[in-house]
Amino acid sequence: MRLGLQLSNLTYPGGPAQLGTDLGNAARWAEDAGMDSVWLMDHFFQIPPIGRAEKDMLEGYSGLCFLAAQTKRVKLGTMVTGVTYRHPGILVKTATTLDVLSQGRAWFGIGAAWFEREHQALGVPFPPLKERFERLEETIQIALQMWSPNNGEFVGKHYHLKETLCVPAPLSQPRLPILIGGSGEKKTLHLVAKYADACNLFGSPDVVAHKLTVLRKHCVNLGRDYSTIEKTVLTIYNRDTSIFLKQLDEYAQAGIDAVLFSLPDASDGRVYDIIGKQLVPHAAQLRTAGR
Repeated sequence: MRLGLQLSNLTYPGGPAQLGTDLGNAARWAEDAGMDSVWLMDHFFQIPPIGRAEKDMLEGYSGLCFLAAQTKRVKLGTMVTGVTYRHPGILVKTATTLDVLSQGRAWFGIGAAWFEREHQALGVPFPPLKERFERLEETIQIALQMWSPNNGEFVGKHYHLKETLCVPAPLSQPRLPILIGGSGEKKTLHLVAKYADACNLFGSPDVVAHKLTVLRKHCVNLGRDYSTIEKTVLTIYNRDTSIFLKQLDEYAQAGIDAVLFSLPDASDGRVYDIIGKQLVPHAAQLRTAGR
């Protein structure tokens, strides 16, 4: 099992003037502790229940490009980009830029979007859920075409691109891995089975085990090899180490390959000693059920 750090609470004691230093420290500490990946949310306001909208929040891809320069090994991605925030062609170019500048360490994390308040506040269209899922599928199709030798036209229901040119191409081979966030059983997990290299779920180990059973059924129906999908879960580490270690055991038994977690204060360097000495070694010796 692998561990990843999600940097979600960005309101640190040092304030905005110290935020770049604190963020870079957190990513480097996570890397030095042996963690596999570092993730930023892709929001423009802070989200509930983490904090009030007025709390500090950074634009996700700008932050990740900054972290690419601060680190050498960890994978980097958004957890996850709302499909509504950027035109697909621009989004794919942005994610590819991160991959090139990080020397092939980017994930393409994406979902159907949900935080209506920031859409309304910033004037971003927020279509009904059905349309957002249609746009999500088309965006993934556009990404796959832009990361292929096909530079031609894309014509979909919602998007029309005259050219799908993306130069330089990703350094990740054969392309950026795609992670779809969300646990919806009918649409989200179906899209995971159809397109994604990884899913990101949330909930207790029992809930996650059920979601993975649903995902497996979608894979069977689509003729997809279930084992080729990396199964990840998002949770919180509140510094109760014994409970968290037990939780890792339970997620491994449920079929999870990677646990991604956030911290109440990622700028507190003391926690990374525990992560490196206890959490990472424990996770490394866990064998995911079904693997």
